[in-house]
Amino acid sequence: MKGLSASGPLKGVRIVEFAGVGPTPFCAMLLADMGAEVVTIDRVVPHGLGIPKLPKFNPTLRSRASIRIDLKTAAGRETALRLIDGADALLEGNRPGVMERLGLGPESCLARRPALVYGRMTGWGQDGPLAQEVGHDLNYLAISGALSLLGPADRPPSIPLNLLADLGGGGVYLALGILAALLEVRSSGQGQVVDAAMLDGIGSLMTHQFGYFGAGTWVDRREANFLDGGAPWYNTYETSDGQYVAVAAVEPKFYRELLEGMALDPDALPDQLDRAAWPELRQRFTAVFRSASRSEWEHRMAGRNACFSPVLTPQEAVAHPHMRARASYAEVAGVTHPAPAPRFSRTQAAIQSPPPAPGENTTDILERHGFTSAEIEDLQRQGVIA
Repeated sequence: MKGLSASGPLKGVRIVEFAGVGPTPFCAMLLADMGAEVVTIDRVVPHGLGIPKLPKFNPTLRSRASIRIDLKTAAGRETALRLIDGADALLEGNRPGVMERLGLGPESCLARRPALVYGRMTGWGQDGPLAQEVGHDLNYLAISGALSLLGPADRPPSIPLNLLADLGGGGVYLALGILAALLEVRSSGQGQVVDAAMLDGIGSLMTHQFGYFGAGTWVDRREANFLDGGAPWYNTYETSDGQYVAVAAVEPKFYRELLEGMALDPDALPDQLDRAAWPELRQRFTAVFRSASRSEWEHRMAGRNACFSPVLTPQEAVAHPHMRARASYAEVAGVTHPAPAPRFSRTQAAIQSPPPAPGENTTDILERHGFTSAEIEDLQRQGVIA
């Protein structure tokens, strides 16, 4: 933390993050990459919830500093509150009621810091019948209705990693809420609570689909619609070398380019939008793409406006010329990290620092927040900080 010179549009914004897993640290990473000064309050005893033991292998912890505080002690809670006194925003991802029981809930924090934006990340939300239920990404996807739309028709729904609920519906929406509330503070001078539920975020991400439902243009089964693998021209196909390619030629002009690249006569095929013919056409596409390797298809489709792409592994993506040209990845402490997104023309976001070890910056953080040497030594002696 010492000597760290933040850059980005959020430079000067101060955030306290209570350590967790999944969407909350991802949100903190987004804000920290944009220049916010984020201090993570780690547990004195690590929770060990599947997080890599070496912090450098958890890129979502980058760009911030760490302090370890025992929040089960009165002195630990008061230490945390003193850090919050100087913060613009707070991030926590505990089940409803946990922070209140610690004396660190919104009421206590806003009483001391009225302009504080208090960000809360949960799966189900702060209230409602499921608020106290346990759950993970897959559970929220299941209840939201989104999971039922994913995957092949003849197999169980597909699991889209934890991209949709944890990171998309959770972390990104919490960051959006924090930024909106920080903007509002400028005019009102008053902070507020941001209740970010992954379930709500998934619902918001499905807004487009609900439009299709309302119009009656979405068939209620998987692989029967143009965005879910039902359409042959919006799908993935295996190549002769066991690799895959993806095609997304939705518009007629792109579809014609795709067919020309596949050496298929458009006039000899069913209409692009004839759903009844999609299964047969998909079988035709399957056979054609299996006739050549992925690299051969890349060569054939090069220069065509066919909405064609090879399906790359993450390692291949890092080495792709387009990614290299845009510096889409960076190496931090020997580990590859995706670069900050989005990009800014003037106040450029950046990876501010490698992920810290829990408590790595404890003394520095306390000094920066006005703690005296005697106070720090006393907290260490009591085991309040580690």
